Amino acid sequence: MAAWTIRPEPVTDTAVDPVMRQYFTEMGRRVLGRPATEAELRTVLAKDPHRDLGPPDGEFLVARSGGGEFLGCAGVRLLGGSPKTAELKRMYVHPAGRGAGLGRSLLFAVEEAARRLGAVRIVCETNSQLTEARALYVRYGYEETAPYEGHGKADHWYAKVLG
Repeated sequence: MAAWTIRPEPVTDTAVDPVMRQYFTEMGRRVLGRPATEAELRTVLAKDPHRDLGPPDGEFLVARSGGGEFLGCAGVRLLGGSPKTAELKRMYVHPAGRGAGLGRSLLFAVEEAARRLGAVRIVCETNSQLTEARALYVRYGYEETAPYEGHGKADHWYAKVLG
C-alpha cells in the first residue's frame, strides 16, 4: 500500500504558491547550479504562471502523506493542435517523498488525467541536469522528440502515445 495519496487540488489555491516556490527553487539549484535569487523566483513565477494547470483544460495533482504533508506534484494541460496532446508540467517530488516510487505514481496519475481530458499523446520537457526525470520518462515509454512550443531553457523533449 502506498504511503501517499495523489489527488487533484485547485491550482489557484494559495497553498499551491509555496509548492511552486519549492519547485522553482529546486529547478534553479539543479539547472542553474546555484540557488535562485528572490528576484529570479518572482520573475519566473510571473512569466510562467501555473494557472492553466486547472479545469477545464488541465489538472494539478498533489501527493500527500497520510498526515497531509506535501510530498510532490505534477500538472497537465492540453495544448492546441492535432492529435489532441497534453503537456506534463511542474513534476516535482519533495526530498521527503523520493526513493519510494512516488515519481512513477505521479507520472501514471498525470497520464490518466491526460486521457480524461481527451488527449491521445503527452509531451514534456526537461534539462540535462535532471537525470532522474529523463530516466523515468524513458523507462515508461517516452521517446525523445523535437522541441515544441518554443519553451525556455529545456534541452530535452519527450513524447508518448497514450494507450
